[in-house]
Amino acid sequence: MQKTPVQKATPPRKAVVAPEKATAAVRGTPPAKTVAPEPPGNESRTALVRRARRINRELAEVYPYAHPELDFENPFQLLVATVLSAQTTDLRVNQTTPALFARYPTPEDLAAADPEEVEEILRPTGFFRAKTKSVMGLSRMLVEEFGGEVPDRLEDLVRLPGVGRKTAFVVLGNAFGRPGITVDTHFQRLVRRWKWTEETDPDKIEAAVGALFPKSEWTMLSHRVIFHGRRICHARKPACGACPIAPLCPAYGEGETDPEKAKKLLKYEKGGFPGQRLKPPQSYLDAGGRPAPPLGAG
Repeated sequence: MQKTPVQKATPPRKAVVAPEKATAAVRGTPPAKTVAPEPPGNESRTALVRRARRINRELAEVYPYAHPELDFENPFQLLVATVLSAQTTDLRVNQTTPALFARYPTPEDLAAADPEEVEEILRPTGFFRAKTKSVMGLSRMLVEEFGGEVPDRLEDLVRLPGVGRKTAFVVLGNAFGRPGITVDTHFQRLVRRWKWTEETDPDKIEAAVGALFPKSEWTMLSHRVIFHGRRICHARKPACGACPIAPLCPAYGEGETDPEKAKKLLKYEKGGFPGQRLKPPQSYLDAGGRPAPPLGAG
């Protein structure tokens, strides 16, 4: 009598009720090469790396046009715009900088400007006196120590008034093509929700998340995560029911899970396009995005 082979029982998996989305299978993702804190909970280090990289791949499909949402034409403009973006929106900065750069197009011009005139231009961005001091101070330092050029090294950038690591990595990644992770409020919120790290200090978050990905992914990863945080994974009411990575998210259910109600929570234009830039990249326009209105136009 032939015996029926006994199949080994597998432990039941906890069901995840979330929007369906076809996702690519993970194929032998190698572990991170750099040392980072142990993953939270019962998730192994290898599983964390695989899940994090899969989320990144999913976001790359959802936001193929991800980009810095500050308008700029050269490293100096990006540096100044990033400093001005503190405690305000990129949209407000983009509505303000055209007048600033039209009047003071170079570091030499801004360094020699009348502070009161600069303050008046920067007033809409908030904290305009402190920001005036920073952008004029960094302009003077660029002139005096760097020949009027924005340096392309982290250690030089962080010496400039008003410039921290976050601002420096924005400039390095988007003006010079050097990899960097931008840890803004959106980035911090999402990577903690996704259990990529439990750190709260921005520098430690940068190190922990950076260890999960190759350096070549750092800049675009930052854009994708920030895009997602601004459009779907909001601080107070995340649109869980409209989230394309919900099956991979440990925090699924913190926000609205009903698909129709969740769609109403999407910010910016229909489909989640932001319209933050007055002069956005062509890829963004081709995908259906719209330019932001100039200051005073809406």
